[in-house]
Amino acid sequence: MDFTNYLTRFDYLERKNMKIGIEAMLDLLIRREAILLDIRFPEETAAWSFGFAQALPLNELPARLSELDKEKLIVTACPHNDRASLARHYLHLQGYRTKYLFEGLLQLANYLRGDKAREIIRKIGSPPSASIFQ
Repeated sequence: MDFTNYLTRFDYLERKNMKIGIEAMLDLLIRREAILLDIRFPEETAAWSFGFAQALPLNELPARLSELDKEKLIVTACPHNDRASLARHYLHLQGYRTKYLFEGLLQLANYLRGDKAREIIRKIGSPPSASIFQ
């Protein structure tokens, strides 16, 4: 599908289906059914990041598609959704199942304060160097 066809078919259902909330996304990560794709610039992820997210800058996405698992839902994320939305649309048009984290990474960081962070990391397991992205 090209972007013109996507736009002409865009409706309320697609608008709803393209988004995912924090709790639903975390549940999918725990079940190993999704990948959280942090598409910020390298300097941003160097300053702060999530150990369970796969970092892949938006401008490198076309050249690095082979790093993504087409069998899993790809949840794109950035602080305010501008890049996450672009990445989601691009991946969708490339045949990936995608959603974007509509609360953004800043709200995810706020959500994961204290005990919630410990609980989620315990459920997800080791950082990305282990099996969550395999």
